[in-house]
Amino acid sequence: MGAKFSDANTQSDIKSWPFKVEAGENDKPMIVVQHQGKEKKFMPEQISAIVLGQMKSIAEGFTDKSIKNAVITVPAYFNDAQR
Repeated sequence: MGAKFSDANTQSDIKSWPFKVEAGENDKPMIVVQHQGKEKKFMPEQISAIVLGQMKSIAEGFTDKSIKNAVITVPAYFNDAQR
């Protein structure tokens, strides 16, 4: 997250990912997936939101309580866009 599609690190990483990535608007990477027979494109931030939402659902199911606050940590070397 936070890197451009054309960034050298992104291009290197793409080679090892099992999914397709395309350049989107403003050189933003877009993850391409097949869902219900249709191609869909997601920004990395959207994938992160989906994962965090699923984690919330799992935690609520485990605790039988509504989760309203959480702390998510990221590596210190992340830049503002990556956070």
